[in-house]
Amino acid sequence: MFRLIWIASIHVAGFLRCWMPTNVLLDKIRSRSGLKYGVPAMLLAIPYLYLASLLAVIVRDGGPGWLNLFVLLAFWSALKMLWIGPISLVTLAKVRWHEHTERREAERSPGFAQVPAMAGGAS
Repeated sequence: MFRLIWIASIHVAGFLRCWMPTNVLLDKIRSRSGLKYGVPAMLLAIPYLYLASLLAVIVRDGGPGWLNLFVLLAFWSALKMLWIGPISLVTLAKVRWHEHTERREAERSPGFAQVPAMAGGAS
């Protein structure tokens, strides 16, 4: 039984990873070229929070109870959008620092084309 639940959760996670809009967006933001869009993506938390509150009001006013699953899903998506901003900023800072140190090391390496200056103007 445990194995069946484990396999089912793996397949559900794989499906959600590929097809949920927030997961696709997060994968794009986590790429090197998308790191700069982490902070603007935080604004997408607003519609998800609004959707969660709207669905919660519908459930509270006598709507079907299974809508609570969508409340949780919208709230979870909003949290993911809120967290990607700071995470992408830290990751971008790390990547830029790493690129800067690589560039500085490449300039200092002996393979860099530097022509030694002759002392005294001799040629």
